[in-house]
Amino acid sequence: MITLSDIQKIFSTKDGSVHAVDKVNLQINEGEIFGIIGYSGAGKSTLIRMLNMLERPTHGEVVIAGKELSKLSKKELRKARQEIGMIFQHFNLLWSRTVFENIEFPLEIAGVPKEKRGERVRELISLVGLEGRDGSYPSQLSGGQKQRVGIARALANNPKVLLCDEATSALDPKTTDSILDLLVSINQKLGLTVILITHEMHVIRKICHQVAVMEQGKIVEQGPVLDVFRHPQQNMTKEFVKQIIEPEETKESLAQWLQNSEEGKVVRLTFVGKDAERPLITELIRKFNIEVNILQGKISKTLESSYGTLFIHLRGEEPEIEKAVQFIRQEQVELEVIEHV
Repeated sequence: MITLSDIQKIFSTKDGSVHAVDKVNLQINEGEIFGIIGYSGAGKSTLIRMLNMLERPTHGEVVIAGKELSKLSKKELRKARQEIGMIFQHFNLLWSRTVFENIEFPLEIAGVPKEKRGERVRELISLVGLEGRDGSYPSQLSGGQKQRVGIARALANNPKVLLCDEATSALDPKTTDSILDLLVSINQKLGLTVILITHEMHVIRKICHQVAVMEQGKIVEQGPVLDVFRHPQQNMTKEFVKQIIEPEETKESLAQWLQNSEEGKVVRLTFVGKDAERPLITELIRKFNIEVNILQGKISKTLESSYGTLFIHLRGEEPEIEKAVQFIRQEQVELEVIEHV
């Protein structure tokens, strides 16, 4: 569906050349929700803007649905862009137009007859859950409602691809979740390919099939979301994963336990899928002469599975603890002994 080949974007500044995007290669499949994560300045916004030629690559090719975008004429590019919708962090709505008129705007530009425009806009208002707000102006809407207008407008011309540029960064957590649920619903109903960029691992964890991690203009790691969560390879990726499985309060709790615990072991268990709901602790207590203290635990849902982490303190005679550790490993549960945080 989408192929990026050796994409580079170089900006010239007074201090010299800046490689905002540096030899990026990506393959994004049709119907996929593909996340690109990185901190500010990683190059992710520049990268996503090259997918619809708002930024032209200095080198490399962007191929979408078999079309190499940089080789299209202006007329052909305008037509190709109708198949690529885009939503933004700060909504980019027309403040003098109503919800209905904002959604209608791209249809006007495309020359769609008025009667068909109205029919399409009403469909989209229903799709994004804005019934009854078609006559409201952006200033009368909440942040989540504004983003729903932005999504509806981006879908007006029945695009094949939806680009999301930090689409939830300006929203509170509850509203963010509702917008992410809407994007998943749209992806499933319309078979739309969704590419989103973010600096929040929560967004990737909740809705993406695949993820690419960007740092200093390069893709440093990529793969299925669950695989990246389970086995992050790069330090940058490990930092993002820890946002979910080891928030600051977990680090503080573990540090306190490690400092005060003179015997036994503190271990982290990782469960995937149905294993996340197993009564493993009960089995440990029944089989081995050890004390098991649960320090902290969490089950996170990815789009396709569950991912659980549990921190426990095993206390008892060293041989018995070692038997318990071996038992856990034999049960296909990942185990890591925590010695410092």
